[in-house]
Amino acid sequence: MTDEAPELRASDADRERVAEILRDAVAEGRLDMEEFEERLDATYAARTYGELAPITRDLPGAGTVAPPTVSLRKVPAESASWASRITGGEGSSSGAVAVLSGFQRKGRWTMPRRFTCFAFCGGGEIDLREADFADREVEISCVAVMGGVQVIVPPGVEVVVRGIGVMGGFDHREEGVAGEPGAPRVIVSGFAFWGGVGVERKLTRAQRQRLKGERRQEKLDRQAALRELQESFQEDLHEARRRMLDGHRELRRGRYEERREGRRERREERRRRHF
Repeated sequence: MTDEAPELRASDADRERVAEILRDAVAEGRLDMEEFEERLDATYAARTYGELAPITRDLPGAGTVAPPTVSLRKVPAESASWASRITGGEGSSSGAVAVLSGFQRKGRWTMPRRFTCFAFCGGGEIDLREADFADREVEISCVAVMGGVQVIVPPGVEVVVRGIGVMGGFDHREEGVAGEPGAPRVIVSGFAFWGGVGVERKLTRAQRQRLKGERRQEKLDRQAALRELQESFQEDLHEARRRMLDGHRELRRGRYEERREGRRERREERRRRHF
């Protein structure tokens, strides 16, 4: 955890992340049960990041809980709707040329209705994952001579490949995949001579981060379930051991009482014989 903005209020998720670090620490033998219980009580009682910070300062993984960055600049909300990405108008760039060099079109840009590119002994990349579109249907016309052009589209976009290759080729692997309702249609056409035009479908950075977060949460859930199972097993084991010890003590007590009763009877027998 960092010391930035210690006065900010901590959330329940922040307290749970600190508690997870403490559980890992006690499982690894870094904390004993008494220290674990004391720190866990302090964690759930903490109200700010400043109160959470000292709890895990001496433990590995303490940097996983940090106060959120507060931005005072307003930014447009991210929209998942395809309609918001079909803007109309003109594109940011209508073409590109790479002669013994390369070009890129990526990030936030507007794909025009027709984009023309030429690559000679060079290469180019056209990345549409974060792009807006001037129309519902757009076309990328590629001419690659002893060079190559890579077209990257996001999931949900329909791709149609109409290019011709002579001692070269156009990538048709993404063709035929149905598009999402309202998604743009991308036509890749042109000519390749001793070169190639590739078409690849990739997730956006936000989608990759979301999937990574989902996989991490699934892993944490599995670890928590396993830890709960181990704790339950340990409790059952301790309970069985306690019952065994209690039974052993009862058995020893019964044998002691039997021997004591036998000695008492023998004394009574000797006393009767004496008198």
